[in-house]
Amino acid sequence: MMHRGRFGALALALAVIGGAISTAHAATTATTVGSYGTRFRYPAGREGMLPMTGGQRLRVRSLLNIRRPMQFGDYVWNDVGVPATGAVRVRVDLPRQIVSVFRDGHEIGSAVILYGTDHKPTPTGTFPILMRARQHTSSLYDAEMPYMLRLTNDGVAIHASKVRRGSATHGCIGVPLAFAQLLFDQVARGDLVTIVGA
Repeated sequence: MMHRGRFGALALALAVIGGAISTAHAATTATTVGSYGTRFRYPAGREGMLPMTGGQRLRVRSLLNIRRPMQFGDYVWNDVGVPATGAVRVRVDLPRQIVSVFRDGHEIGSAVILYGTDHKPTPTGTFPILMRARQHTSSLYDAEMPYMLRLTNDGVAIHASKVRRGSATHGCIGVPLAFAQLLFDQVARGDLVTIVGA
């Protein structure tokens, strides 16, 4: 599986703005693909708007420069040059199988995900993080869920998984272990996670 256009219309908007986009250079903190210290920045006053749910949009100030298609198990994390404070938003794109983490409108992390099957689908909508646990075991499936971020009262969560081709979850969002740890350390209870579908 290869993930090319992560955000569709937003990527098109980047292309339209073209020469007005600056690429900032800095050292990275943790990276497995792409974004070796560069990011695409929108000009002030011309920020991108990323569709969320319910007609809402997320103002995007910069995106990670992911230079090659991401494969199962890949992730990128780079928050160098991004404000240390600001609202954190997580956006899960089910059709593209990608999660993106934004702080103060700057994308700081992205990873390929697993999600639920037709029999146990992942819900769409915007959910506050209800609970965090570094080590958690599902009482329903007797399965380990490291770095668990609970989104619903019936157990849907983001958690570390072996993200590989042919795998799925029981409605949760599975992310690579190293990415799950970075995400866990970035978010707090009450932070919002938006899951978008087709």
